[in-house]
Amino acid sequence: MSMGPLLFRADASVAIGTGHVMRCLALAQAWQDVGGAAIFAMANGTSAIYRRVTAESCQLEDISAQAGTAADALRTVELARQSRSEWIAVDGYQFGEDYQRALKDRGLKVLLLDDYGHAARYVADVVLNQNVSARNSLYGNRSPETRLLLGPRYCLLRREFSAWQSWKREVPAIGRRVLVTMGGSDVENVTAQAMDALSRIGTEGLEAWVVVGGSNPRAEMLEQLANASGKRISLCRDVANIAELMAWADVAVSSAGTTCWELCLMAVPSLLVDVAANQTALATEMGRRGCAIHLGGPNDFVPGQLAEEVEELLGSESRRRCLSTRCRELVDGRGAQRVVLTMTGKLRLRAARAGDCRLLWDWANDPQVRAAAFSSEPIPWESHQVWFKDKMKDSRCSMLVAEDHLGRRVGQFRVDWRSDSEGDIDVSVAAEFRGAGNGAALIDSAVGCVFAERGESLHAFVKVENQASRRAFEQAGFASLGEECVNGHQAIHYVRRNEMAIDK
Repeated sequence: MSMGPLLFRADASVAIGTGHVMRCLALAQAWQDVGGAAIFAMANGTSAIYRRVTAESCQLEDISAQAGTAADALRTVELARQSRSEWIAVDGYQFGEDYQRALKDRGLKVLLLDDYGHAARYVADVVLNQNVSARNSLYGNRSPETRLLLGPRYCLLRREFSAWQSWKREVPAIGRRVLVTMGGSDVENVTAQAMDALSRIGTEGLEAWVVVGGSNPRAEMLEQLANASGKRISLCRDVANIAELMAWADVAVSSAGTTCWELCLMAVPSLLVDVAANQTALATEMGRRGCAIHLGGPNDFVPGQLAEEVEELLGSESRRRCLSTRCRELVDGRGAQRVVLTMTGKLRLRAARAGDCRLLWDWANDPQVRAAAFSSEPIPWESHQVWFKDKMKDSRCSMLVAEDHLGRRVGQFRVDWRSDSEGDIDVSVAAEFRGAGNGAALIDSAVGCVFAERGESLHAFVKVENQASRRAFEQAGFASLGEECVNGHQAIHYVRRNEMAIDK
């Protein structure tokens, strides 16, 4: 598939850190993987970030305007037109409603990366909040056309982590390897506190790698601390093999930024520090769910306390195993690909309406659909009309129709709610759209739409011999609960849980 360029609008500096650009870089790589080019438009940056962006074969352009202003928007639109970019990915807290609208009014599609609902209103085509603390309620004031992608299912991991998606961590009885990583710039110099703590730990055979970002102005001083520590502490700058270091580590001490998702994929038991205010909600929620240990902010602990926390975690196999399992459940490493699919996918979802009655009857009576059903008898038209009318009025039913970019109806997705929290799925794809991955795309998109409004878990029952449907549900992130008997047929029971509703 050949794609047009994707234009990114994000900044980096010692003050704001490098996280906005680095997660955009993960999306840029996923865009490149489907044949598109990536362009970064930046008003602020560091030399390390500029080198990293260009090293990834991304074009770099200058925004000679204050970030988030009308002049910034005009320059960004100009770059989009010059490069013939249809989409702009915008990442930063200065890009509010006016900025989004300025891009939209000029015919551009906008993906806005957000963390905590910073804008007064959202008019972007897609809002992505990859945090475990993301909630639909953060975006109540949004355009009806704005689609939400919420939670770690959409977290953006760089290409280097792809090879580790199926990797399994071994948890030793005693941990001895510690990784310290506090982001690209570490304004509060938490790295020095962590290194002080490491020097106090009495665990025999302790080893540590301290990762210092390319934008950290204190790298030389930190290297001197490592050399003077009396411990086996090694410092590395602006590393390209962070996944390998995470695989090596038994425990990590990390800032609660985008690195959290990398640590989750690598199943690293972690102690998190929210080095910036926008990290507090994520770190708090990670701690509440038992996915990490939240230490608080830089002023909430002293090196002696941190040393005790690290030493205790190194000595507790059961605690490390529990943290490792819980954090790995959050991230599968395919979030960037899901975001690209949302941006490039040809399926749009809408609520079913009265004019769909006949079409849904035709789909339901398709021979392959009847063969896959647990009751294979043809459905009479009169019975279907009554059923459809009742379903349209029933608050316990959510019924969606998928259309392609030409307005052709591709399939249907229905949830019959057992309760406010659980529902059962029925899905079918029109015959002319089968065999092209539309089933998985329809299911994944529809589940996201449904979960944005209600529900904690969705269930599907698929005949054992229906391999196509089984693949579609598995590709859409459903887990198998094993076989069950449904109306005399053996079926696989699939379930997908709403990450945003867990442990509310």
